[in-house]
Amino acid sequence: MRKEIGSTVTLAYLDPPFLTGRAFEAIEKENAPPRSGPLSKRPKKFAFDDRWSGRGEYLEALGQRLVLVRELLAPHGSVVVHVDPKTSHYVKVLCDEIFGDDAFASEIVWRYRRWPSKTPNFQRVHDVLLRYRKDPKAAPRWNQPYEPLAASTLATWGTNKQRAVIEADGRRARSSTLDEPSKGVPMGDVWEIGVIAPVSKERTGYPSQKPELLLERLVSALSDPGDLVLDPYMGSGTTLAAAAKLGRSFVGADASEVAFGITQKRLEDLGVAFEEDSARRVKKSA
Repeated sequence: MRKEIGSTVTLAYLDPPFLTGRAFEAIEKENAPPRSGPLSKRPKKFAFDDRWSGRGEYLEALGQRLVLVRELLAPHGSVVVHVDPKTSHYVKVLCDEIFGDDAFASEIVWRYRRWPSKTPNFQRVHDVLLRYRKDPKAAPRWNQPYEPLAASTLATWGTNKQRAVIEADGRRARSSTLDEPSKGVPMGDVWEIGVIAPVSKERTGYPSQKPELLLERLVSALSDPGDLVLDPYMGSGTTLAAAAKLGRSFVGADASEVAFGITQKRLEDLGVAFEEDSARRVKKSA
């Protein structure tokens, strides 16, 4: 991969296993018999193994992948590592060592709703996305995302931009309204995006599938059309699908044969031309 793409990746997204100590299965959608019922009742096949001898082995494997990703990033590029609260602090220290603590850019909290579980603890309703830059001194790819204006803001000020007015004595006066429409509020680092519903057409049956809206937001903010997006844990192919829809080039890889097959079909259904190789890598055709 180093020889093929060099240091040209603008955005790398990694959604590694979460150190759960479990093996995961994918639900077969395409080969299920007619009227086979809900997805949970359909045939399953082995997808990937998340069992390790310990945290050290897990972090070593992830670290090797991150070192390669750093080599593949362009100077203006970013890497986003998607983890859960149980592993996020260990992975952040690992990323600090590989990329440098000065390369840390942001911690995004993805908050979602799901069916509550019976536990003597607060319900876990978020994941953590750690963003690092390849070169903190280089101007990064950055397309500011916005959130809609609050209802109270719209009621008071309307939809146009506001300009702060400071009096001669330093006091803040009432803001003035400009003729230019407001784009909204610059997006914060807590994102509320729903998980994929069990009956959604977007669901592929892959156990670790993430919603396209989450990846579309990352790809839109951290890359431009034509840029190269990399996902070395491509799973169900959500990153590649989002990149294709947004006009980015992409490269994905995965050790799971099931992930490879699901991603292939997903791209075919989108009408996206792609190439594959014996190393289970998928890339957008030129």
